[in-house]
Amino acid sequence: MFPFAKAIFLIVSALFPIVNPLGGAPIFLSLTDYYSTDQRKLLSRRIAINSFLLLIGSFFIGTHILAFFGISIPVVQVGGGLVVMSAGWKLLNQNDDDPARQDVHRDVDLRDLFTKAFYPLTLPLTVGPGSISIAITLGANEPKEGILLSMIGAVVGMILIALSVYLCYAFSDRLARILGATGMTIIMRLSSFLLVCIGFQIIWNGFSALLGTLPVFHH
Repeated sequence: MFPFAKAIFLIVSALFPIVNPLGGAPIFLSLTDYYSTDQRKLLSRRIAINSFLLLIGSFFIGTHILAFFGISIPVVQVGGGLVVMSAGWKLLNQNDDDPARQDVHRDVDLRDLFTKAFYPLTLPLTVGPGSISIAITLGANEPKEGILLSMIGAVVGMILIALSVYLCYAFSDRLARILGATGMTIIMRLSSFLLVCIGFQIIWNGFSALLGTLPVFHH
């Protein structure tokens, strides 16, 4: 069961700070200010499903797309690990008053509820290019041993991410009152530091594999 638990922890630790449902909840609340509580919950459920499909597709299919273009897995690990680590570093040093997701427009209305559920509320508010690239990188970094348990664990991890999106968005009005600015800052700082460490580990895995292909290391 260790690969299963490890996969869940890795997925949640790497993706949660980037998906950032806690940080997105206040923005979601402001974009859906005119919705009733039931409509907000319905919209949150659709966003969570969309987010899950985007992430799981990137995780399982992304590496095959890269292979089609002739990009090796170790190179993906090094490049993707740099993205993961830089994203964590950026979040770690981000000012608390930085505006999040400035490209989201405030034009949601009731007539196109589920159209807006995908854009801009799922993409890019919830799952952006950073989240997608990290999911691809984690898929490329899938371990060889216990792969079935790892894959199941990854799916469970994605479900937990989607569930956190639903809970944070559906109850965003309550979350804003409970956490406060200080609580949200503490959660994100800890998650961001862990993300930097995960990114470095992925880089090391890819770099080690690349070193193994050099002739000097075959002796």
